Amino acid sequence: MGVQGFQDYLEKRCPGAAIPVDLLKLGRTAGRQHHHPGPLPPPARILIDADSGLQRLYGGYQTDWVCGGEWNAMLGYLSALSQACLYQGGLELVVVFNGTLGKERWPEWARRAQGQRQTAQLIVNHVGSKATPPPRAWFLPPACLSHCVRLAMFRFRVRVVQTLEDHHQEVLSLYRDFGFCGLIAQDSEFALCNVPAYFSSHALKLSWNGKNLTTHQYLLSEAARQLGLKTQQLPYFAALLGNHILPDEDLAAFHWSLLGPEHPLASLKVRAHQLVLPPCEVVIKAVSEYVSSIKDLGNLDAVARDVFNQSQSRMEDKVERFKKAVEYFSSASKPRPLSMGPSPHLWFGPAPFGSPPGNMGAMQPGKHQVGVSDVPSESIDTPLFIPHLVVTTGSSAWDDPASQGSGGDGSHGNGSGSNIPSLLSMATRSHMDITTPPLPQISAEVLRVAEHRHRRGLMYPEIYHILTKGEMKMAVCIEDDCNSEMPPASLLFRAARQYSYGVLFSLAETHRHLERLAMSNRGPLEVPPVIVKEWSSGKSKSALTPELVPALCFREWTCPNLRRLWLGRASEDRSRRTRAFLACLRSDCPALLNAAQVPQHLLLMCCVLRYMMQWPGGGILQRHELDAFLAQAVSNQLYEPDQLQELKVEKVDSRGVQLASLFMAGVDTALLVNDVCGQPLPWEHCCPWGFFDGKLFQTKLARASRDRLALFDMCEGQEELVSRVEKMRQAILDGINFTRPPPLPLFPSSTLPLLPPIPPSTPQPMGLRSIPPQGGKLEIAGMVVGQWAGNKPLRGRGGLNMQVVSVGAGRG
Repeated sequence: MGVQGFQDYLEKRCPGAAIPVDLLKLGRTAGRQHHHPGPLPPPARILIDADSGLQRLYGGYQTDWVCGGEWNAMLGYLSALSQACLYQGGLELVVVFNGTLGKERWPEWARRAQGQRQTAQLIVNHVGSKATPPPRAWFLPPACLSHCVRLAMFRFRVRVVQTLEDHHQEVLSLYRDFGFCGLIAQDSEFALCNVPAYFSSHALKLSWNGKNLTTHQYLLSEAARQLGLKTQQLPYFAALLGNHILPDEDLAAFHWSLLGPEHPLASLKVRAHQLVLPPCEVVIKAVSEYVSSIKDLGNLDAVARDVFNQSQSRMEDKVERFKKAVEYFSSASKPRPLSMGPSPHLWFGPAPFGSPPGNMGAMQPGKHQVGVSDVPSESIDTPLFIPHLVVTTGSSAWDDPASQGSGGDGSHGNGSGSNIPSLLSMATRSHMDITTPPLPQISAEVLRVAEHRHRRGLMYPEIYHILTKGEMKMAVCIEDDCNSEMPPASLLFRAARQYSYGVLFSLAETHRHLERLAMSNRGPLEVPPVIVKEWSSGKSKSALTPELVPALCFREWTCPNLRRLWLGRASEDRSRRTRAFLACLRSDCPALLNAAQVPQHLLLMCCVLRYMMQWPGGGILQRHELDAFLAQAVSNQLYEPDQLQELKVEKVDSRGVQLASLFMAGVDTALLVNDVCGQPLPWEHCCPWGFFDGKLFQTKLARASRDRLALFDMCEGQEELVSRVEKMRQAILDGINFTRPPPLPLFPSSTLPLLPPIPPSTPQPMGLRSIPPQGGKLEIAGMVVGQWAGNKPLRGRGGLNMQVVSVGAGRG
């Protein structure tokens, strides 16, 4: 998009628009100017956009990232950064994370995801051929990085905020409405919205002694002067560059018309019957000249007609979206009254930011509407308190009437849609947005808790969108598309997510209720389907095509409903949360809960490894690779950042890189599962720096083989560590049978209503058949991979006419 190119133009083509500054020095200077008697003023607040500054928050280019993440090194860097800001500069950091679904920016996200997949393949090829780390310019965030940074902020009590609907608008609203002194980010939209103190996150550097924090400050006033623009013209300029509302392809004809037929680049307008866009810097200069010549900025219709006078199609659509783009950037450029957005207590409360998230299951909503004056400053952190919050459901001037209600873009939920109309519903977007059945109703009480925890950054960001929209998107991680031995992370951990969806929508309770209803009516069991759209970039699919994933419920036991899991206070609710967590990760075995075998802080790691070991065929993790994961988790080096920093990996193993990436993707999934199940694991036990380091794993893997002597070597010659590894390995492998592929999860009856009804007298296709009294079986490609006992006939009642699905089954 043209808008996104403005950041580079600002840095490279506008002399004097980016000046070096020392943030700590600025903070110290501001502190010395306080000469009045009385208490010192509070520290100046600096807002950091984690979405565009994730690499610098990880530690910059120097820290290893390809081996899976150096989490203790990251922890040390963030500790030094937070302490330097507070004690050396008198600055208070607030970090805002992108918690939006962002469907209005779907094409932009899809292009970025596709580019990251290509980078991931370059990384795998480089490591495989040269066994060295890839170039720094190929940086790809390690799986789970955003959540690791968020957890680290909790540890250092840095204030955390998470956006909900429109990330850019909400960041700017926070900045302007709550008295921040600066914004650290790297995004053209922030620059074009005339932020008074806008600093570069990419140029952020902390000196080794923690006394200097240097970066660049962007002076939009200087850039506007060089482009011949006034402040009030910036929204028009941003709208006509190309953005998520009015994309480049709709402005291509206008941009070429500005250059004219005599321009040296005019011959490139059409090449091989494909639309070619002019270079970004040429477009920026031409658009700025056009905008500066507009006589009447208030007459949007006249400007729009002039811009699209050569348009061959969809003239009215383009005009309307031009108006919306101008309105969007105009709104973002000025303070917004608090009454127009979420309650400030959804963002901020009297409690210190970053207060460690307590056990969700111990929390109860308040019994009345609570304001700041109602709440003692210490009460917000107690586990029994959650303010009664208002879920934002009102429409705005930008809501598309056609997208409201149950039609919309095909998603059915309980929350409001985005303020900006989704471009995916327009004919100009190449996408696949499939209508799915309505989601089960979620209680307002649960939604209040979900929104509160989401905005405070206390919950996995996708959970709220799954509950309200039935959709989630997944990040790209380092995978080899040519490696048939390892499945992609999105496929490997899909079953865990499916069980999580079943927990979120209380599927077990729905099944139980409908079973009773079917028995009383002596009819077939018909469970309405619960389908979640998963958006990801894959080898053979576009990121704009969702996977339709059905929710699953446990066969072994009946999981409580979501309200009971999240808000239950009975003594047995804790064990129910833990069992739900273990069951989602296929780890519901007593050995893992034996603290003598698995220390509590290593339970999450062991669950992820056990899940990976159960992949059909068992080809993901070999035993010596499992030992390498366990040996590095108990190594004394794990807690010595200086030793880890000096650790050199002689040859980077390509398989080890992919295993580490899969493992961290599993940790990411486990964090989702933990929050879904009411947080049975405290947040301190979910932090990867307590059980994993990428470089350390590479060194252990290099020594690994299949005999016990190698394990002794991996454990640094310490029998105690060998014993701990063997106990954890025994717990992880407990009950797993490797002689044949383990049964896949039973396709739920909730998927059956999507198939056409089958009359009893006709042959049943696709392997649909009734369960006989003696039991049933699950077939895949004609091979029986699972079977179960039949249903005992009920006294005085007919049996249930249940069906199962056999995938790719042959006849007979």
